[in-house]
Parts: sequence; structure tokens; C-alpha cells
Amino acid sequence: MINKVQLSSELHLSRIVHGHWRLLDWNTDAQSLLNLTQQAIELGITSFDHADIYGDYGVESAFGKALSLKKALRKDIQIISKCGIKLLSEKYPDRKVKHYDYSAGHIIASVENSLKNLQTDYIDLLLLHRPAPFLDPAEVAEAFSKLHKSGKILHFGVSNFKPEQFEMLESYTDQPLVTNQVEISPVCLEHFENGNMDFFLKKRIKPMAWSPLGGGALINPHTENEKHLHQTLAEIARELNIDEIDKVAYSWLMKHPAHIIPVVGTRQISRLKRATEASKIKMSIEQWYKIYIAARGEELP
Repeated sequence: MINKVQLSSELHLSRIVHGHWRLLDWNTDAQSLLNLTQQAIELGITSFDHADIYGDYGVESAFGKALSLKKALRKDIQIISKCGIKLLSEKYPDRKVKHYDYSAGHIIASVENSLKNLQTDYIDLLLLHRPAPFLDPAEVAEAFSKLHKSGKILHFGVSNFKPEQFEMLESYTDQPLVTNQVEISPVCLEHFENGNMDFFLKKRIKPMAWSPLGGGALINPHTENEKHLHQTLAEIARELNIDEIDKVAYSWLMKHPAHIIPVVGTRQISRLKRATEASKIKMSIEQWYKIYIAARGEELP
């Protein structure tokens, strides 16, 4: 059983979050998805990541159908969802261009739709999906306040925000923003370089990491840099007497003092199990830096 990560006094997420972005690609029926969810819970993975747009607006409904087969399970899990992106879709034929909408009306309507699809009365954590060039923080704050007072959303956060964007929005909201879900992996060092990692530490924010294996690039490398990273992870796996390099990549993330929470998207319970086992690996600081330097492609100054 893996430990929880405390995001606030009332919200704890599992050390590994199960990501459902590609859930519809798994071609699993409701009962099979329920079985997978229960197996994940047995491993200590109790937090499940969604967004209204996932699967062309179909993933939340699929998960809701699975949960409806065992409604008592709801109290044992944490559901994360996101809103704000409006995709071009046959389900919304009036849209002419993909864009972002953070009006109070859209946020509230999106949440109502997510609640209906997920077949639940509340969502544990709602994230704004991406920063937007047109965003009225007062409207976002209004929506957050209404949703929190109604009990429909328990906690709020953001995704893909930079430090100044995070602070700007939080300066308007009654509720604290408890996390920022961003892309972090040895393939993507962006948030080590844009000030976000220092910001997380300063604000005691535990970030969630999407694409923690670099979209599969660490396992099946193509570029020279990816191949070098793969070799480095394999070397450290041998040093640690570990067979799978994905464990090394997850361990690299979880060792960081920002308490990074990997979002692992897979239908294979064996891969989820490996992710949970990675939390127990004792990686040295030198091994951590060996990966970081390989990711940079050059030695530290």
C-alpha cells in the first residue's frame, strides 16, 4: 500500500494517480473498468484523473457507468476533473473554432455535466485545464465560490499554469488553489527551468505530473537524446537491481522534494503496480542528477 500526499487539510491524493485520458482506447466495458478500478484501489491508487473533454467528451460517462455498478466505492476514491477547453466536436456542432471559456456560466455548466456523466454529487478536485489569453479571474472566482458553497466541488487547482498565472488567479479566489498539473518527466524539464519547481516548493504546492514517461519516449526512444536517456535509466536500473526502467523514471519524479504526483495512464494493472513499487526505491542524489544531466544533454555549470 502506498502513502497519500496531502494537498490541503482536507484533501489527500494517492501517491500515484490513475489517468483516464485514453480510457476509451482501452476498449473496456463497464464491469471490466470497475474491476480495474478496484484492483487499482487495492494497490493504494485511489485518485482518478479526468477532464470534460477526454475521449471527445466520453470518458467521464464511461467511468460513471463503471462506478454505478458499485456506488459504495465512491467514498473510497478521489475524482479529479478539468474544464475550460471547448473542442470542435460533432457533439457541439455550433462551435467554429477550438477555444477556451472560463466564464462563470461555462465553468458551472461544465461541472454540472461532469457530475451527471460521472454519476456523482461532487468532484473532489476541479482544475482549470490550461491558462488562457482571455480569462476574467473575477468570473472564475465567482464560479468557484458558487460550486464550493453548493458542495459540488470540494477543492480547486489549475493545470499547465506558470507561477505568475497561478498567483494571479489565486489572488481573486476565496478558495486556495491546491495543485498545478503540469508535464514533468526526464523528457520535459520545462518546469525546472520556468520557475515553477521553485514556486511549488515556496508555496508548499504538490504538483501532479502528466506524461511522466514522456509519452512513452523513455520506453521506446526515437531521438538521440531520448536514446541517451533510455540508456541512462537502464544503467541506473541495473545499479538499483530493478528490471523495469519505468520504475526508475517514476522514482526520479517522486524523489524530488516538491512531492511530485505522477499521473499514470494505463489499462494494465502490472504497470500500475510497477508505479506504486517505484515509491519504495531508494535512489541516490547522484543517480537523480545523472538522469537530470542526461535530460539536459550537458553537464551542470
